[in-house]
Amino acid sequence: MSTTFPSRVGRESSYGTEPGDPTRAALIGGVGEHLPADQVRGFVAEVLAGADLDGKRVCLVVPDGTRTCPLPLLMQAVHAALAGRATAVTVVIALGTHQGMTEDQLARHLGYAPGAAAETYPGWQIVNHESWLPETFTTLGTIGVDRLTELTGGLMTGTAVEVRINRHVAEADVAIVVGPVFPHEVVGFSGGNKYFFPGVSGQELIDLSHWVGALITSAEMIGTRGVTPVRALVNEAATLIPAERLALCLVVASGTDTLHAAAFGTPEDAWAACAEISAETHVTYRDAPVRRVLSIMPTKYEDIWTAAKGFYKLEPIVADGGEVIIYAPHITQISVMHPQITEIGYHNRDYFLGQWDRFRDQPWGDLAHSTHLRGQGTWDPEHGERNRVTVTLATGIPEAVVRSVNLNYLNPASVDVAEYLADPDTFVEPHAGEVLYRLRTPGSEHGTGPGEADGRTPSQTGLDG
Repeated sequence: MSTTFPSRVGRESSYGTEPGDPTRAALIGGVGEHLPADQVRGFVAEVLAGADLDGKRVCLVVPDGTRTCPLPLLMQAVHAALAGRATAVTVVIALGTHQGMTEDQLARHLGYAPGAAAETYPGWQIVNHESWLPETFTTLGTIGVDRLTELTGGLMTGTAVEVRINRHVAEADVAIVVGPVFPHEVVGFSGGNKYFFPGVSGQELIDLSHWVGALITSAEMIGTRGVTPVRALVNEAATLIPAERLALCLVVASGTDTLHAAAFGTPEDAWAACAEISAETHVTYRDAPVRRVLSIMPTKYEDIWTAAKGFYKLEPIVADGGEVIIYAPHITQISVMHPQITEIGYHNRDYFLGQWDRFRDQPWGDLAHSTHLRGQGTWDPEHGERNRVTVTLATGIPEAVVRSVNLNYLNPASVDVAEYLADPDTFVEPHAGEVLYRLRTPGSEHGTGPGEADGRTPSQTGLDG
């Protein structure tokens, strides 16, 4: 593998694939709007009535519990719209590599009594994406060396990637994504084809896509509009899916069941429509940096692997030398599904690149997650690792474990939220994880970014391996 780095991604990027046309998607709502449930049901009924679904096997790909989304409302509307039309419907929970949802969790998530899914959704099969089982997957093909180089804007050269996906998607006649769009640290904005890759994909593309995002850095990637290198890779992989692809994309008020907007069409078009609205809804601008952030994590984030969103969605507003505290007393593990991250620890991108022979055989998705939580910084043999901000965990994870993974520890029992709220040097986010915070710069509200993450050129950060 060889990699090179762009000097900047830019907040309006396009890398070699169809970006999607928001004007082609059916759309209701917009920035600041609150859609009533009856209007949402009517919209779902109308758009699905116009889709070619009669006599088809349908696979619905939906988010897991780490995403805010009024799935009971949406799934019940979809069920009514498909009744008597689809010959079979399978709902796959897009876990990526997250842990599976229990029956009680699925019941709350989808809106049925535990053990009684058949009463609310008769005729439907509901399954977790079981990434830990080889029989979950089928192989769709390979993205070759030259095409991968093109898609990633030259970030990845000399390598190809196998594309595997959940067999329920591959065996369907129509695959429909139902899920929200938020700013995202790996791809720019989540949603659309991202629910296929990495939502229900094999590990190969998960690792590759996340590492591409990490090479660019989360600080540079998150909230980037348009087709980023990772979005280009995801879109390309989706073209290999034999099923017809559709998407009901959503813009949800963070932490609520309130919908601002819904769009239906191809995953590219529906995503593009909602990404524009998400950029105006889920990005909050501040005039000046803060010394400290207290990120209060909702209980839906069950480990640091998922709760890391409380860091990278607040990192952009923290001053150099500042601190982000992830406050989550309920969290007791670094990662349920990726225990090896405790051996790697949390480090910035250059720590890994400067010692690539040592880390190249580690799962790239783990390396990417490590950099996402550690943030911006540098490493060299003489001075070692130097990070821009301090990352502190105030969780139920033992102090020895926290310090062993290169993070700072704070006893959660010592956290007085009211005291932090009264501190002018601290910004408190009471529901961290979905809203991105940025510093206001000229044109920033319209999608221009902060520029280069670390000021270096491709030749200075290139890696041959």
